Amino acid sequence: MARGKFLNHLSQAFSPKSADHPRVVPLGEVGGLEALRRENARLTRALEELSMLNELAREIGASRNAEAIMDRIIRRSLRSVLAEQAVITLVNRQAREPMKTLVRAMATSSEHEQFHLNQNLLGWMHLNKKPLLSNSPRTDERFRGITWDASISSILCVPLMVKSELIGVLTAYNRKGGEEFSEEDQRLLAIIAMQSAQVIDNARLYEEEQAYLRMQEEVRLAAVIQQDLLPQEAPRVFGYDIAGKSVAAQQVGGDYFDFIPLDDMGMAICLGDVSGKGLPASLLMANLQATLRGQTLMDVSVSDRIRRANQLLFRSTDPEKFATLFYGVFDYKTHQLCFSNAGHENPILIRAQGAPVRLITGGTVLGVIDNFPFEEDHVVIDKGDTLVIFSDGITEAFDADENQFGEDRLMAVIDENRDQTALELIESIIAAVREFAGTAPQADDLTLVVVKRDAS
Repeated sequence: MARGKFLNHLSQAFSPKSADHPRVVPLGEVGGLEALRRENARLTRALEELSMLNELAREIGASRNAEAIMDRIIRRSLRSVLAEQAVITLVNRQAREPMKTLVRAMATSSEHEQFHLNQNLLGWMHLNKKPLLSNSPRTDERFRGITWDASISSILCVPLMVKSELIGVLTAYNRKGGEEFSEEDQRLLAIIAMQSAQVIDNARLYEEEQAYLRMQEEVRLAAVIQQDLLPQEAPRVFGYDIAGKSVAAQQVGGDYFDFIPLDDMGMAICLGDVSGKGLPASLLMANLQATLRGQTLMDVSVSDRIRRANQLLFRSTDPEKFATLFYGVFDYKTHQLCFSNAGHENPILIRAQGAPVRLITGGTVLGVIDNFPFEEDHVVIDKGDTLVIFSDGITEAFDADENQFGEDRLMAVIDENRDQTALELIESIIAAVREFAGTAPQADDLTLVVVKRDAS
């Protein structure tokens, strides 16, 4: 029977011909009416679901904000399955920590405290990767021994899958009115999850990409700032040739050198190496530089300046942070360098006449022991002498076979190029290190300061 004729027939059946003689509807027609009502209800729900899914697709498809997308999905899920609370939990896709929750988004339509996805339930979802419906979780044999919140009466949980991989879980708690979640609710929530998973994943990947690009820009700016903190040109001192250079292993580094003017007849020379790599090391380097510049202005001995710098670093950094440092005050008039070596590589003073001298006196690294009693010593730079101060990135450079460049090779390069200018000698040393390393990546910063006194 056509639907229009059937409805017309039902209308006539329920329209009494007279008040005294109401028409009796046959039992078969009553059953047909009930079936039609059920079919209408099914079609109505299907249309409502389709409309909801279309609206959800339109809302989340135009956004790249993962948090906003998840919020819309959750609120749509609340209304669709009449839940008191819904939660999206995104999980770590790396094999090392698959159970770690990376992101949690939540919305609630009740006054219950916010629920968090039970770790055992998350583990079940990792293993089974299929919808889970439980209208009595505390007595559910699948979760024997698990303690549930007393206010959780029912739970509906569906996986968020991308290319057969679990990226998260969409969970609805407590159907309103004390009712139970149905198979229809599970089916609808599973469709929402299936439609939403790729969109959520794409938004998260986009945000990660944007965060990476922002980080790269911040690192680039940090590298520019760090280079600006280093001396832009070498000091010009009559009778001397002085140069310094630092080549970071990454965009920013932890090595530091400085020339700090004291007066017309002197300056402080520093070369330091802070622990770590990258941005953390560069921040500690900037802190060390500011500390040393401040201490250099104090009218105290070299050893006292280093002692105070050590105290400041010790009290303002974490225990695992430290720095090695060579610090010297050079007097142009007397040609004397008063120095203290705080756990740094021992500089080499190549004598024009006589054996090389290593500048060792000082103490331990900075930032490890509070109020350490540093010592100081002095040397005179005679005519024709060359002082080479370097970081351990020079001597501890490795080749592809894990052989170390070492001090013997460094001494050989210095001896071979001792007639070069200060900057040329630095470039020759760096070139020799790179040639030795070959295809092996640069593992540490390369930093050098060279002070040469004219021979005449």
